[in-house]
Amino acid sequence: MKSYIKQFNEEVSKNISDLGADVELQTNSYEWINRIAAHKYTYNFRWLGRPIIQLPQDIVAMQELIWSIQPDLIIETGIAHGGSLIFSASMLELNATCGGPQDAEVLGVDIDIRAHNRAAIEAHPMFKRITMIQGSSIAPEIIAQVQARVTGKQRVLVCLDSNHTHDHVLAELEAYAPLTSVGSYCVVFDTIIEDMAADLFSDRPWGPGNNPKTAVWEYLKTHPEFEIDRSIPHKLLITVAPDGYLRRRF
Repeated sequence: MKSYIKQFNEEVSKNISDLGADVELQTNSYEWINRIAAHKYTYNFRWLGRPIIQLPQDIVAMQELIWSIQPDLIIETGIAHGGSLIFSASMLELNATCGGPQDAEVLGVDIDIRAHNRAAIEAHPMFKRITMIQGSSIAPEIIAQVQARVTGKQRVLVCLDSNHTHDHVLAELEAYAPLTSVGSYCVVFDTIIEDMAADLFSDRPWGPGNNPKTAVWEYLKTHPEFEIDRSIPHKLLITVAPDGYLRRRF
């Protein structure tokens, strides 16, 4: 007789598979995301007091990944108000409380860390696990600094969420995806841009045809060590990162 836990897990797996196969539901989810984007919906949420600028569903997904991977380093490109750094640091703090890596840390990179954001992040209790580097994430000297911080780390999780143009994200993937530990993830945010209305980005250098998702597709052509984990967006339905949860296989 199957154990209750095994039966429950199998039921969840089937639920996720069925959601992924429901084309109408998937389409409705994309329509909903298009509608909320005009209202800057993702700006409405905070994590431990700092604006995080993410969909709540993706926040939950990242919590699940951080718990399962137990990283001792999370690399994030794009800092903005610092909510994502605070979130990652707080998850690492919880992991440590539960017996996970005690010295786990978050490394954030941004081309422009504004003074008021830096001050708020540095004043936060979770800053004890955070280091920030200011500079272009694709500049050779910045890449070298990040690579140096990986030395001695066992499990590395990478999150890319800065400039969303194809060329920039592809350059970030080439620089930082290889730092991802086997079995861990390189998460590329805002791949949803490819599936959204072009007029939503009239004031931005990115849009359909030129965005993180097109960069992911290009990168995967020559990097079989990564695969798209579609089970995550299938179970979320609402996500900014379809095709963006990349699991390192080897």
